[in-house]
Amino acid sequence: MKVRRALVSVHDKTGVVDFARALAGLGIEILSTGGTARLLRESGVPVRDVSEVTGFPEMLDGRVKTLHPKIHGGILARREVPAHLEALDEHGIPPIDLVVVALYPFEATAARPGVTLPEAIEQIDVGGPAMIRAAAKNHASVAVVTDPAQYRAVLDELRAGAGALSDATRYRLAQDAFRRTAQYDAAIAAYLRSPQAAPVPERAPEEFPHPLRFEAERVLNLRYGENPHQAAALYRTLDGPAAGLAAMKQLHGPELGYNNLLDFSAALGLLLEFAEPAAVVIKHTNPCGAATAATVGAAMAKAKASDPVSIYGGIVGVNRALDLAVVEALAGIFVEILFAPAYAPDALAELRRTKKKCRVFEVPCDRASLPARMAEYRSVLGGLLAQTADLTDLDPAALKTVSKRPPTAAELEALRFAWRVAKHAKSNAIVLTTRDQVIGVGAGQMNRVDSARIAVMRARELGLPTADTVCASDAFFPFRDGLDVIAQAGATAVIHPGGSLRDAEVVAAADEHSMAMVLTGIRHFRH
Repeated sequence: MKVRRALVSVHDKTGVVDFARALAGLGIEILSTGGTARLLRESGVPVRDVSEVTGFPEMLDGRVKTLHPKIHGGILARREVPAHLEALDEHGIPPIDLVVVALYPFEATAARPGVTLPEAIEQIDVGGPAMIRAAAKNHASVAVVTDPAQYRAVLDELRAGAGALSDATRYRLAQDAFRRTAQYDAAIAAYLRSPQAAPVPERAPEEFPHPLRFEAERVLNLRYGENPHQAAALYRTLDGPAAGLAAMKQLHGPELGYNNLLDFSAALGLLLEFAEPAAVVIKHTNPCGAATAATVGAAMAKAKASDPVSIYGGIVGVNRALDLAVVEALAGIFVEILFAPAYAPDALAELRRTKKKCRVFEVPCDRASLPARMAEYRSVLGGLLAQTADLTDLDPAALKTVSKRPPTAAELEALRFAWRVAKHAKSNAIVLTTRDQVIGVGAGQMNRVDSARIAVMRARELGLPTADTVCASDAFFPFRDGLDVIAQAGATAVIHPGGSLRDAEVVAAADEHSMAMVLTGIRHFRH
């Protein structure tokens, strides 16, 4: 299909002058509108106004300019149908072989802090999507370009093909065009469902719309999935926040695998619980080390001491600029991923020199980088599960002491630390800590007493003192046996949601052991 006439109307003017000049150089007539026509004319590119073709002026502040039979007839006419060509000739409609449209920036406008509903509405393009869809529908005769990134390849083919584009190219461009309009409409629908857009604020937006549609772009092809015989890739949702792994930047190391990213996400989620300098270690999505201190170097040394065996091959993160003290704490230890919000230049140079196989990432590690509410999705056989992310923090005012002895101020501080870690361990989760260091973790067991035994066993195997620790349980103790295990190990206080039919029995056990027991009323299962 030879291109003789192109309609160019773009909001994003990136590269459009050079592109249009090259089209004109190939003998292609250019039709254009508004600001695009003005820019091309001022740049010396010959251009014909759409209003000249339609015989009708642009009106309503530019809302109406291309919605006209002399434009859409020129795009939609099937070249292989004689009656269509006769209709074009009868009504003086010039065939349009190439449509170049970049839509109004609705997504960028809606994402702007403080944007009003009328401002966002004004950036909903109407004529642009109509032309894109018309051209994409008629891709057997018309090519459609929707992104400046496509300009070079289209020009190269036009030059090589004496001004013609192949069927395959037009088909591929049509796919991209429909994808773009679908993405655009989805962004508009998502914004109109959002709280900031609601004209009646008291009406809560629908949490999980029906049907659910979202689009994602592939960020990385991964080495393989959970196992080498499985293929895998990382996608980023196009309308999602630029937070978490969507904001990561690799500074060093080999390519990522599927399991790396699952663990990375788990480690970042745990690290975001802490405002003070902190270090975390994750292995198979479970915390095996976590600590806070005056510096991340000191925190890293304590987090490593939490489990110096399991840290091998783990995921390690700190929430302050990573310095040489962190590097020194990890000397001689292989870790799969190391991440931080920033790096001291000498520390990064040392990591590149000494940890050839470690993947080093820069990623925001501040809780403020997350939106107040986020959705989580997980595939299951035959479907998709959706839920709001568990971003709930501990409310000290909502805590209820149920034991005879209340926790001391030091114990309460330690319980808060333990609760944050337990939130990120697989259920059934039992976590023993001091006020600033993980001592033992039991996670992912089929019953809670086994998790309690494992937490104590791991601590003792590693030579960590369990006396004067505190315990967090992600859900209630169904029986007193788990509590007895941690009490006999020397834990002095425990925090859990409560709500068991045997709560009275469990509280009585705490009193027998002179333990302080605090209920949260909030459960943190993690499956």
